[in-house]
Amino acid sequence: MAEKKIVDARGSFCPGPLMELIAAIKMVEIGDEIEVLSTDKGSAAEIPQWLKKVGHEHLGSREEAGVWHVDIRRTK
Repeated sequence: MAEKKIVDARGSFCPGPLMELIAAIKMVEIGDEIEVLSTDKGSAAEIPQWLKKVGHEHLGSREEAGVWHVDIRRTK
């Protein structure tokens, strides 16, 4: 079963959350999921754009109490 890693980038501003995600993707296995937590609203748009560009899967994004949760699956 795939692991799920949490990247807590709350309080970090663009491009911080994306940079933290890039570092995390390198540390997980193909098929593993990552959830990025960010208080920077721009992450909700920037991260899915980057995922599409590089070919990883965007599983969804949601906002809860001022924190964006962006779910990713490493695909390659």
